[in-house]
Amino acid sequence: MPDSTARRAPGPARHELPVVDDLALTAARHADRLLAEARERDARWATFFEPIPDRLRDDELRALRSTAARARAAYGPNDSVRDVLSADVTEPFLEALDRLLRELAREFNRSRR
Repeated sequence: MPDSTARRAPGPARHELPVVDDLALTAARHADRLLAEARERDARWATFFEPIPDRLRDDELRALRSTAARARAAYGPNDSVRDVLSADVTEPFLEALDRLLRELAREFNRSRR
């Protein structure tokens, strides 16, 4: 009986999609800067963002989509990371997340055809 943890997720591996991988790594670098500022200014946001940079670097495609969406949720209308941290770190991260999410959506649409 095969080990269920050894099963590979359906679809291409992340490294087979260099555009997605590059966008995720760019978002991770922005997340590192945002996390560093959050550690200095706001413990709640630091806790929220703590796992995000490493997940952006390492997640497989489906998990990457979830991680990016979770990070994007920090920019809510009522409770936003923008209210606490500087635009110098929040806006580049937001832009990187949006690019990554758009590319992931394109990739998932391609794979459904």
